[in-house]
Amino acid sequence: MSEFLSVLKNRRSIYALSREVNISEEQIENLIKEVVKHSPTAFNSQTQRIVILFDNANEKLWELTEEALKPLTPAEAFPNTQAKLNSFANAKGTVLFFEDTDVVRSLQEQFALYAENFPIWSEQASGLTQSNVWMALAEAGLGANLQHYNPVIDEKVQKEWDIPAHWQLRAQLVFGAVEAPANEKEFIDAEDRFKVYR
Repeated sequence: MSEFLSVLKNRRSIYALSREVNISEEQIENLIKEVVKHSPTAFNSQTQRIVILFDNANEKLWELTEEALKPLTPAEAFPNTQAKLNSFANAKGTVLFFEDTDVVRSLQEQFALYAENFPIWSEQASGLTQSNVWMALAEAGLGANLQHYNPVIDEKVQKEWDIPAHWQLRAQLVFGAVEAPANEKEFIDAEDRFKVYR
């Protein structure tokens, strides 16, 4: 099996995370920066924008998320939501993935023929970057899980960390030391997913 495939298979949604990571914050930061730098974008637009939150800042994110969700969640369901958010707060950190909508708009103006595609390509670039960062963290021995509390938390995040209005929040990747492995994963039959012609 190739090394890439091995890393890909190892990248799973890990929810039991802690702060007891075996690499420094600086190493994590540098790894994420390099991965984002080399992740592909349409027209080399480099639309990805990243905020990395460690420890106390990570806790603050999930406190803000709890504040935003509490009035929107039925009272009987909130304890489960709260427990999930607490597990994220106990992790080492969270990577916030944004897309720069000013860059997208500028490209739409420059290349009118492809204007309707640039928001789609921006989303694709974001997804590629999220996957690449997740795999890099997994290769470094960290666990992670991807969350999507946007747009519910957008305003609070923007205010707390002085995020420019033209940065659109797309996902939150929670990461930390693996305290328990992921559950077994089921796969649908290959015949239902692939067609190959020669």
